[in-house]
Amino acid sequence: QVQLVESGGGLVQAGDSLRLSCAASGCTFRRCAVGWFRQAPGKEREFVARVIGSGDSTAYADSVKGRFTIWRDNAKNTVYLQMNSLKPEDTAVYYCAADSPPRSPYGLVGDYWGQGTQVTVSS
Repeated sequence: QVQLVESGGGLVQAGDSLRLSCAASGCTFRRCAVGWFRQAPGKEREFVARVIGSGDSTAYADSVKGRFTIWRDNAKNTVYLQMNSLKPEDTAVYYCAADSPPRSPYGLVGDYWGQGTQVTVSS
């Protein structure tokens, strides 16, 4: 059974950086794709980024390309999302999600979900 626990959310100013972590137990190496979705108030949940393996396969939403980086520390079974140059429109609840086995070459379907962590970017 895959279990996902997020951490690292918070309140920052526009232009700042923040790093999210997702501890992914039961989700091993190439058998599992792990990543992030986000949901802003009044909007649908949207895909942000995902990684398969140790980082040889990544995918990003166009809105975060060049600003966000995702990678996985397999020794710690943890996925990280480094978010730079944050904008107010990045404000959302960020959810860690996983597919086991990987099911999409472009993103995540979302077989498993974490509880979410709030990211708020003030202007």
